[in-house]
Amino acid sequence: FCVPPGIKCGGVLSAPSGNFSSPNFPGLYPYETECTWLIVVAEGSSVLLSFSHFELEYHDTCAYDYLQVYNGAARDRGNLLGTFCGHSPPPPFSSAWHVMAVVFRSDRHVAKHGFAAAYKKDACGGQLTGLSGEITSPRYPESYPNDAECRWSIGGAGGGGPLTLVFADFQMEGGQGCGFDYVALFDGPTVTAPRLGRYCGSARPPRTVSSSPHLLILFKSDFNIGGRGFKAHFYSAGECQEVFTTIKGNFSSPQYPNFYPNNLKCQWSIQLPPGYRIKLFFLDMELEGRSSLTGGCDYDHLSAFDGGAENGSLLGRWCGRESLAPVTSHSNRLLLVLHTDRNTAKRGFSISYVGVVPMNVSCTRTDFHIQIPVQALAQLERNRIYLGTPSCAAQVVGRNFKIHTRFDTCGTESQRRNNTSVIVSTLYIDFSVGDQEDIHQYEVQCEPKRKEASVTLIAGPDPSRLSQAENLVDAQQWEGEAMDAREIKSQDTSDIVFISICILAGLLMVIAVVGLVLL
Repeated sequence: FCVPPGIKCGGVLSAPSGNFSSPNFPGLYPYETECTWLIVVAEGSSVLLSFSHFELEYHDTCAYDYLQVYNGAARDRGNLLGTFCGHSPPPPFSSAWHVMAVVFRSDRHVAKHGFAAAYKKDACGGQLTGLSGEITSPRYPESYPNDAECRWSIGGAGGGGPLTLVFADFQMEGGQGCGFDYVALFDGPTVTAPRLGRYCGSARPPRTVSSSPHLLILFKSDFNIGGRGFKAHFYSAGECQEVFTTIKGNFSSPQYPNFYPNNLKCQWSIQLPPGYRIKLFFLDMELEGRSSLTGGCDYDHLSAFDGGAENGSLLGRWCGRESLAPVTSHSNRLLLVLHTDRNTAKRGFSISYVGVVPMNVSCTRTDFHIQIPVQALAQLERNRIYLGTPSCAAQVVGRNFKIHTRFDTCGTESQRRNNTSVIVSTLYIDFSVGDQEDIHQYEVQCEPKRKEASVTLIAGPDPSRLSQAENLVDAQQWEGEAMDAREIKSQDTSDIVFISICILAGLLMVIAVVGLVLL
């Protein structure tokens, strides 16, 4: 694609405001043309973009002629705000920073009248349509100006979930009733919507969640006495903010398996009953790679925190394209946070989790003892919990499910692992509902000589995919153990041969000595 001679097409637009249009507008645009307009305004401002006319060749996926709007300079799919064609004009857009790109492309058939667009710098307020973003008062962290009024309207870009707003910093002029400088929040796109709160002073406002996919933030200052202002983050519930309380579940990065958006901070919180731990299975992972300078995950990354908050113990921080082993929390709460920067988006991730049931497993030289709090499995009948075979179901004793069985029953078997004899069986916990099978399996193991028992989750959610990953790990472990066993067996055989040779040599020496004496 090229620009035909004499046709003005694309360029850098750096004035505070301006207009641009498709080549030949309002006439028909030329065939086989590609134009890129880069809009650059003062740093710290945003770009407001709107369309007064729009008519391109229609296709249901805009595969022929199209216009694309990018939230930044790079033609990065993570920056893409939308692809448009046909007769319906794109909605107004506000960039997340001071650069926006617009790309127009036509093919070799069917020309239309094209489009006309206008942009302007907006240092205060705007329409924000991303899954997440950041808002600051004018000049933040410097003192905000007097007699300012800014309105940020969030939502309206296809996201259907509620919006969450969190203030990271807040310092404004105080006063009873917040009658001087203030921030007001409205549960909808305009000030006529129900008011969610009005805040001033130095106390950070509480986390606010809208009841609709729209939220309006109004900032006002009077003629004197200012402050540092505020910094806040917003994110859309659903794809970018979820809380899980079920025993198992799965989730993925926004728009997975398509490229995730840039400028995200998304959180997934898993909260299970006391006593449970949480095991994560990474089904797929492709984020922006490590920094070539530091070797760390400095750009897009996924972090896991024990305890359900970002100040908890860090369980891991990942980026790039990796095949990750399962991760298990130390508590019943776990938080995952996805950060993405302004460019280079990838496919993202898909994760499943399962709650590890709290249980106490012990053993003697002849028996297994298994105990699970009834409260942890309150919805299950005792026959849904069994060792080896359904005939070895748990009994309810007080507030616990209990299984007490000898090693020669309930599907137990003797194995040799790491040159040690162990007794192994499988504990089944059946969470199935209707026709949907959901059986979690735990391997219980006892070393009779030491009377030491252990338990390991070996099968959890989504058996068709997770079992493959788990079996791969198990296969590698078993291969190592089988190799150990072969080495042990080989070593045992070589020892026998060596001892036999020594005995034979001794006998020959005795015969020789006796022969010499007789002579």
